Amino acid sequence: MEERTEIRLSGSGGQGLILAGIILAEAAILDGKNAVQSQSYGPEARGGASRAEVIISESSIDYPKVTKPDILLALTEEALMKYKDNLKPNGVIIIDSSIKKPELPVKIISLPIIETAQKKAGRVIVANIVALGVLTTATKIVSKVSVEEAVMDRVPKGTEELNKKALYAGFELGESFYTFYNY
Repeated sequence: MEERTEIRLSGSGGQGLILAGIILAEAAILDGKNAVQSQSYGPEARGGASRAEVIISESSIDYPKVTKPDILLALTEEALMKYKDNLKPNGVIIIDSSIKKPELPVKIISLPIIETAQKKAGRVIVANIVALGVLTTATKIVSKVSVEEAVMDRVPKGTEELNKKALYAGFELGESFYTFYNY
């Protein structure tokens, strides 16, 4: 991992990406790293554009805003189009496979995140947690143990098993990508 890693999680309001950003930052802190998290919503919370930004660093974080992300997670085409050109040259984009894969000179990981949430966990609402599982295995930015602990601490009471199922489906999805493509 570089000294400072900038991550932007983007999609539409209601997809739970703000919560995913908070969980990712907390997982980094549990791993003994420094982290800051910020968020922004579109004009209409549900359905409008939303993004959460997380900076994870081994040392102190002097500037708390994401300027050029190392990692972009986009769960909607609108989010991808809005943020794809701002990535670092060696950046990684993780998109849901329902989004047309753009022609960009960066590594693009396209996986059925939303479909996996529906099929493996039974609820599309946990696509954010599936995405966190994919992000964890794809980037190794946080440990699986810490992200699981942060998920369990943050999800609404009574939804722990559903979210754990979604997280493990995300881990599996991310690992299948790497097994298949031999990264």
